[in-house]
Amino acid sequence: MIDNASIESLKNSIDIVDVIGNYIELKKAGANYKANCPFHGEKTPSFVVSPSKQIYHCFGCGAGGDTIKFVMEIEKLSYPEAIEKLASMYNFSLRYTQGSSDYSDAKRVLEAIQTWYVKNLDQNPTAQKYLADRGISAASIEKFGIGYVPSGMQVMQFLQRTMLPKPQAAEAGVIAQGERGEYYARLVERITFPIYSPAASIVGFGGRTITNHPAKYINSPQTKLFNKSRLLYGYHLAKESIYSKKQIIVCEGYLDVVMFHQAGFDTAVATLGTALTAEHLPLLRKGDPKVILAYDGDNAGVAAALKAAMMLSHAGFDGGVVLFPDGQDPADLIAKDQSEAVARLLRTSKPLIPFVIEKTIDSYDLSDPRAKEAAFAQIKQFLDGLSPIIKDAYIPLAATQLGISAALFGKQTQPSRAKESFSQNKEDQDVLDILKTLVEEPNLLEIVLDMVDIKMFGRYAGYFDLLVKGEFNHPFFVGLKIKDDVYVLDEEKLMFSLRKILVRFYDRELKRIVADQNIPFAKKSFLIRKIKTDIIPRLKRGELVAYDKDFFS
Repeated sequence: MIDNASIESLKNSIDIVDVIGNYIELKKAGANYKANCPFHGEKTPSFVVSPSKQIYHCFGCGAGGDTIKFVMEIEKLSYPEAIEKLASMYNFSLRYTQGSSDYSDAKRVLEAIQTWYVKNLDQNPTAQKYLADRGISAASIEKFGIGYVPSGMQVMQFLQRTMLPKPQAAEAGVIAQGERGEYYARLVERITFPIYSPAASIVGFGGRTITNHPAKYINSPQTKLFNKSRLLYGYHLAKESIYSKKQIIVCEGYLDVVMFHQAGFDTAVATLGTALTAEHLPLLRKGDPKVILAYDGDNAGVAAALKAAMMLSHAGFDGGVVLFPDGQDPADLIAKDQSEAVARLLRTSKPLIPFVIEKTIDSYDLSDPRAKEAAFAQIKQFLDGLSPIIKDAYIPLAATQLGISAALFGKQTQPSRAKESFSQNKEDQDVLDILKTLVEEPNLLEIVLDMVDIKMFGRYAGYFDLLVKGEFNHPFFVGLKIKDDVYVLDEEKLMFSLRKILVRFYDRELKRIVADQNIPFAKKSFLIRKIKTDIIPRLKRGELVAYDKDFFS
């Protein structure tokens, strides 16, 4: 059991605003804080947190209580589990009248194995050389606690030698259990980056392969301590600077954060192998900083920056976007002693809302009226999610870039219908899905080329031709990557979509051949019979019949 005096000491050491602010966005309202209630759906905030009384109450659904009650409700935990969760979040050591807890045991495993990982790095020249080649200094290695995990067998031997229980090591995400009950190490032969909670309590690890494993980076699994959607790498080291400088730099990887800090940009943090999500917003909101998105300038980086900028704009954040040029990331530039260039890029970051407007419009061919209508629909939808004053300020910019009258943004238009007319009919959907798949998986291009002809892509034939030429950075493809209603297909679904395109193509060819008076009767009969009794039935049975140009010549 947990000692009662220890529980009271924990309560006195934590602040309810800080705790609840890790889960939901709180906004100052006089002496209190307000938010939309996390326990029932509402659009007008009725959830109030009182820092003076250390309680919360929702005037909508009646939920209320202290810090422990909130954690119990939001995490669906028992009273002892909620206390232990809070203790782990805030690096507080609980006292027990007997035994211990899964949380304290997991934390003990993580702390012990982190110390071992750090020692291992000193004994691995390959890992040391990799870090040196990336420009990482010894001071940075020490500051971030970078280590190295050897073979799985050595991990298991370490746990046995130090008498760390395997079930608790599994709870901590260090090892896992196979189907036959055997334990194995999750991270092997990787450089390790320890991940901490905002209160500097170790909760997990990221690992970077140095053996050319297909998965370059992997993280600890979801555990009681580790939730990657609510954590930012390096935040525990950056938070004081974030509060004082009123700025937070969000980048894409561990090494970017390490190198940013090494160069003096000590407000840098990174997401943990995932996109920036709404669950990160409460943490980003703390200290009310300006958010700078510092992403790679490749297709994936632009798409990620656009999604994040949209979300941050709608959430009312101020900030900007920096896209690093020529396929380089921040770590590369800093390693090349180009810190001044990085500083200049950060100072001249593109503000969030203009960035969204510009990149969204760039993804459409405005010479095509239907595409222009769809671009207008998407921009209007974005602007409608902003506050009225902010929206009004950016309408002239959007109208100018679209080449339309600003008055259109005030009319009762139906942007969803315009969007549907551009991409949501069945044929367009199949084509766009295929194009997006080829952008994400260029290795599939040869398969598609063997099966279809460029003319089957209709009004998107020009874009397919760009893919064939390797022009993957075209603005249309950047826009395609961020469209949630266009999908990346696996190989089986890709073949299915190709068959549908071929069936539609041959249906049209059949009508064309029947109507064409210039085709000799014998050839026309042969073509009709071939399409109706051979090609289309085979396609509908699931066989992928490659298009033969010579057949129609």
